[in-house]
Amino acid sequence: MIPKAFKSASRPDQSIDLESNKQVSPMETTNTTLFDNERTSFDSKIEYQESQVEGTGESWFTNLKDSFKRMPVDDDDIDPNLSQLEQSALRAAKTPLQRSLKSRHLQMIAIGGAIGTGLFVGSGTALSSGGPASLLIAYGIIGIMIFITVHALGELAVTFPVGGAFLTYNSRFISPTWGFCMAWNYSMQWLIILPLELVAASMTIKYWNTSISPAVWVTIFYLLIVFINLFGVKGYGEAEFVFSMVKVLAVVGFIIVGIVINCGGGPNGGYLGGEYWSNPGAFNSGFKGLCTVFVTAASSFTGTEMVGLAAAETANPRKTLPSATKQVFWRICLFYMVSLTIIGVLVPYNDSRLLSTSSVDVNASPFVIAIVDSGIKVLPSIMNAVILIAVLSVGNSAVFGCSRTIASLADQDFAPKIFGYIDRQGRPLFGVGMSLLFGLLCYLSVSSEQSIIFGWLLALAGLSSIFTWGSICFSHIRFRMALKYQGRSTDELPFTSVCGIYGSYLGVLLNVLVLIAQFWVALWPIDGSPNAKNFFKNYLTVVVLIAFYLIRAVWKRKEWCLYLRLNQIDVDTGRRDTDLVLLREDLAEERAFLASRPFYYRVYKFWC
Repeated sequence: MIPKAFKSASRPDQSIDLESNKQVSPMETTNTTLFDNERTSFDSKIEYQESQVEGTGESWFTNLKDSFKRMPVDDDDIDPNLSQLEQSALRAAKTPLQRSLKSRHLQMIAIGGAIGTGLFVGSGTALSSGGPASLLIAYGIIGIMIFITVHALGELAVTFPVGGAFLTYNSRFISPTWGFCMAWNYSMQWLIILPLELVAASMTIKYWNTSISPAVWVTIFYLLIVFINLFGVKGYGEAEFVFSMVKVLAVVGFIIVGIVINCGGGPNGGYLGGEYWSNPGAFNSGFKGLCTVFVTAASSFTGTEMVGLAAAETANPRKTLPSATKQVFWRICLFYMVSLTIIGVLVPYNDSRLLSTSSVDVNASPFVIAIVDSGIKVLPSIMNAVILIAVLSVGNSAVFGCSRTIASLADQDFAPKIFGYIDRQGRPLFGVGMSLLFGLLCYLSVSSEQSIIFGWLLALAGLSSIFTWGSICFSHIRFRMALKYQGRSTDELPFTSVCGIYGSYLGVLLNVLVLIAQFWVALWPIDGSPNAKNFFKNYLTVVVLIAFYLIRAVWKRKEWCLYLRLNQIDVDTGRRDTDLVLLREDLAEERAFLASRPFYYRVYKFWC
């Protein structure tokens, strides 16, 4: 809905700003007036947060105890006559989450945040299913989709750095019903991932030690995740900075070592070249083999959208988010495409070690297999340690993503208000608590039925990322359409997607094609006949989403709508840059400065 303050601002006539002696549209004047109080209130809350972080001079125990008290949130200035959707947008804009993430945090989260077991271990399953050519094609197509999606998300997150980010965009630009489905879908994904990653970490340790019970290791890793999240977003940012740095260095190091091994420089010698592309071949199981790789490739990029979710907790999203968004191109090209090309020439797709039934068996990692086959003695353990760090990184991200999602659910009235509890350190305590509570499922690692249980848990969230990315692209399309409907242009946006609205159309199309491909291989698996168990293990997410949609439709039947009309979409609430005249002047100065710089500098700023 458009806030009522905006509805009178549709006239084309102009007024005069006496200080700048420039013509100002009624919309721009209204925007500045409407958000003056909001900005003052928001800034005062930030100052209050900083004073709480610095301490009050009391004992450390008193400060620690007080830090868990609820951050005061003033909702008195939210007009009760506004619609539920408008009130939700204002609450998301006024979130008391702490703005502690810095540029270096976002840079490393963007570059290495999504590098995890999907790349290090899952790529082995993909290689076995489709062959090296299918591996590159599928990851390349998903990479293009991710590039488009992250740029669309970057444009929205820089313009609206609100709590919940793309989770609230679904409700604002598509419909509250769809937003309800996507928010619960995303939170469920991270709730499930945490115990899975903790079990994965305990299994990774088996590479060195098989005598100690997995319960001991999951306890150690669980307590480590708890400790990191006691420090709130600052703890998450610092931990991910270190984790991502290690992962990036490991991938770069592997690429260098892989080239040396392929050229015959390993202890076992022997030039390989492209031998494995000829024998056993570039493809396995033809087109259906390629289709099976898509979901594995998508899971490898899970967490890429986390940069947008962190927008509300970034000190200056207008300066840091665009750069972090552009880093995705380099991650796709260097860390995925190059490393997977190396894997394809070092490990044949018919290697029996790739056929492990466990998605976290490090012995099935093509990165480890390639180094072991080369005869290098120390590097397999080093790579295994990197995989362990990657697993813990994903577990840490799971708590961050889940807790912010649950807080957003409360802001949008999709969950009880208590889930929106945010303490004086900016921590969404109930969200963190719920995530850690589900994390206790990691103790199923000592059960003989763990593979069956976790297999079905993973099926619940198997396609979650595909729906999340498709919804981000569609939200971007709807935002651009609403902006055009109101007679406004992208000149007022601090950052615009290099792919534009047509890129987002392509992003939606690619997501739909992946869902179709997955439906095909789920119903008719390779070397198998159709069966219900296989279908639901690969397509259960869709069934769950339909259930969420029906629940919301029945629960809010009086407010239910398939989609919002363009005249109902609010394109202003939540902006930090509320003076559109000043913003346009700043952007014009930045473009003029960039145009005055040498060509190589302009190319660098375009990509970085």
